[in-house]
Amino acid sequence: MLKENTDQASLLEGFVTQPAHQANKFSEANIWLNTPLWGILTEGAERHPTKTAVADATGDLSYQALLLAADEIAAGLQQAGLVAGDRVVFQISNSLTFAKVFFALQRAGLVPVLALPAHGIAEISHFVKLAGAKAYFGANLDNDGKALQIADALSCEFAQQLSHLYIAGEAGQYAGLPQGDESQFAPATPDPDHPALFLVSGGTTGLPKLIPRTHNDYRFNIASCAAASEFTRDEVYLAVLPAAHNFTLGCPGLLGALHVGGKVIFTANPSPDYCFAAIEQHQVTATALVPALAQLWTAAKEWESADTVSLRVMQVGGSKLAYSDALKVQQAFPGALQQVFGMAEGLIACTRLNDDEQLIATKQGRPVSEWDEVLIVNGEGQPAALGEEGELLTRGPYTLRGYYRAPEHNQRAFTQDGFYRSGDRAMLDANGYIVVTGRIKDVVNRAGECIATDELEEHLLMHPNVAQVAVVAVPDPHLGEKIGVALVKRGLAPTLQDLRSFLKQQGLAAFKLPDELHLVPSLPKTAVGKIDKKRVPGPDGSPWMSAAI
Repeated sequence: MLKENTDQASLLEGFVTQPAHQANKFSEANIWLNTPLWGILTEGAERHPTKTAVADATGDLSYQALLLAADEIAAGLQQAGLVAGDRVVFQISNSLTFAKVFFALQRAGLVPVLALPAHGIAEISHFVKLAGAKAYFGANLDNDGKALQIADALSCEFAQQLSHLYIAGEAGQYAGLPQGDESQFAPATPDPDHPALFLVSGGTTGLPKLIPRTHNDYRFNIASCAAASEFTRDEVYLAVLPAAHNFTLGCPGLLGALHVGGKVIFTANPSPDYCFAAIEQHQVTATALVPALAQLWTAAKEWESADTVSLRVMQVGGSKLAYSDALKVQQAFPGALQQVFGMAEGLIACTRLNDDEQLIATKQGRPVSEWDEVLIVNGEGQPAALGEEGELLTRGPYTLRGYYRAPEHNQRAFTQDGFYRSGDRAMLDANGYIVVTGRIKDVVNRAGECIATDELEEHLLMHPNVAQVAVVAVPDPHLGEKIGVALVKRGLAPTLQDLRSFLKQQGLAAFKLPDELHLVPSLPKTAVGKIDKKRVPGPDGSPWMSAAI
């Protein structure tokens, strides 16, 4: 018991709680359930034990079977010495394995950092260090060897700290997923106001930050999003984007589908031919896409013959959907488009299914909860007039009050009264709908993935042939933005392939690799000597950086 208390205390080091007056307000309103996140699965198993909960190309599991499989793994983890409050890094792609291990961690009281499949050793190592993780969970289901390579690197760097390395599928020298005696297993009963999981930020300032989501706030997030998307027990949700991403996980995502008693279909193949066939086969009713994928699916409707009429909700978010593309989506998938604007840090806004088509095409939605507070402030920090553009600030029952173990960053990211500074430029209309007009933070939003320019610049400056560098957002009709690199060479000029290979060797995720390179004799500077990215020239001599959209 002392060991568990010690680990719980360690978990709370660097965790910023809701202020007492705010927490009391939410509790008095009965918007928090005060139950563990794993209650989503156990409640489903009680109500409809034999109904299919999850499926992928290898098979399916009922609610009861998923619970049993999760508890067998959880029992094995307990028997291996992991205890409630321990942090672990969880990197598994869309599959039945994702569902089994995710719920096993919840049932055992372990707190996962939800890494994305694309993350490389640079990010995974950072997560292990920052969270003080005791275990890494990877998957080698496709025998690509990436998880084994990450495990090799982690075992060298964190030989003392990481006591457990588990690989699903072909595990090589590492342990497979443990299997314990489910009949001897007792689930953890965590404090509902403590972290249930850590989402990862888009990395707007250097490496990604950890976003603590509590049992209470995340269950409220899931339920509120499920209500806004009108999810029912007949829902069939196709998880196409990475399941570890907040959008796919809980907005309402796969957890929202299970929350209402629906079914989740996992796929790691986002191609239209594969997904359209899956939609027809499983009578899929809902999915979530980034704009680039929505564009691809829309174009494919012209030649794909599969019947997609069952799809009633196509959420599009992660970056702004252009007006012209929204109209095309609406034509290809009548009545299905739901624009979503949100953040792993909390606030989720979306259009509603009964909104008129023009509104859905032009606005990014209104908050899913009446408890969400949204402010638009001007450059002086004062409230902007209705319809005036400014920075979006937010707070509420499921929006964090601080990144995990990041006190200095939190001083900049939050106002004194607890509003989160989103870094997004937006405006509000009279009905509370949000129109996103751009960003304040220096990031590239590539197909829904936010890449911090300063992190990439730091790595590029390690290259022996790079003297100065600026990473900028380059407009792209398919990805939203591409990663442009303007650099002053040192010695032999590097090629784009040289830079991409170098960054791969540094362990960066594939989505962070630059798309375009422009060699320049010098980079423009501001009056105080900083690189002026707004004036960085592109190949045609005009400013290269993306205009606000």
